[in-house]
Amino acid sequence: MAQTLIQIGVVGCADIANKVSRAITLAPNAAICAVASRSLDKASAFAAANAVPLTAKLYGSYEALLQDPDVDAVYMPLPTSLHLPWAVLAAQHKKHLLLEKPVALDVAQFDRILEACESNGVQFMDNTMWVHNPRTHAMAQFLNDAHRFGDLKSVRTCFTFAADSDYLENNIRVKADLDGLGSLGDQGWYCIRAILLAANYELPKIVVASREAVLNKDGVILDCGASLYWEDGKVATFHCSFLANLTMDITAIGTRGTLHVHDFVIPYHEKEASFMAGTETSFDDLVTGWAKQPSKHTVNTDLPQEVLLVREFANLVAQIKFKNSKPDKKWPTISRKTQLVLDAVKTSIQRGFEPVRIQE
Repeated sequence: MAQTLIQIGVVGCADIANKVSRAITLAPNAAICAVASRSLDKASAFAAANAVPLTAKLYGSYEALLQDPDVDAVYMPLPTSLHLPWAVLAAQHKKHLLLEKPVALDVAQFDRILEACESNGVQFMDNTMWVHNPRTHAMAQFLNDAHRFGDLKSVRTCFTFAADSDYLENNIRVKADLDGLGSLGDQGWYCIRAILLAANYELPKIVVASREAVLNKDGVILDCGASLYWEDGKVATFHCSFLANLTMDITAIGTRGTLHVHDFVIPYHEKEASFMAGTETSFDDLVTGWAKQPSKHTVNTDLPQEVLLVREFANLVAQIKFKNSKPDKKWPTISRKTQLVLDAVKTSIQRGFEPVRIQE
């Protein structure tokens, strides 16, 4: 019997929606049934450019799509400043929600989104694609293996790219009234998520932003970093920037092993991703080379990571729609922890790089 497709509406035609629309089209259990923009012309142009099915409905307002009874779920790539009102309205219309990251301007806003999702019985997931790559599952297995990796001692992550002058002047991520969180909300979100993954999603207790963050004339963060501290001695650092060459690294060090990744957000190859892992690596006797080196682990996938994300989201929606299941709490919980750390970094910057204690 053919698989029933979850009908997804795209609310907003931001650039990232091009990639996600392709993912929805490629997902075996989802389909685009509607597109909404602030004008019908923009919705039509987006649909044409992205090979959206001719059967999909086009709307010149977000609310019109949310009122469509044929829409099971929505993907929402709106600027972060618009997430709260539109995500809440989507939940009130019983639409399951795939929301772009960062999920909100702060955790208080996100809690209102989660409250709306929970009270209306809809699934929430953020659009952090790389965690759905099977490589990430393999990495997590290594990190949680007491024999191969041991206990986590430290993590270092970075995600940077050198934005051009047009980006730094006009992109929504550098506009205080649109995204507001700048590089911290964009690249820092990924770095923080990687740190939490390595720490098995245990929140740090103290966060201290690195000196000196670089802000634009409107006070939006262009470059920053932070150190995170746990009570058991674990420590993590990250750096995110619109002002440095493209890099996306993770280094996690345990008592027995080490993991290195150099393309963790976007793999070098769409359907193949690798990481380096070493257990009890060592020098040779003369300390002129390595006697035991890390090894390369390559994971292949038939579907790109963004398609796997959509498939997972659609599976959860289908469980609710067809089997009367309750919304899964794993993904909203992870989103909230990521937002909590992000908030602490921003607060530390605002307080002159003072330590900030995370309060769950």
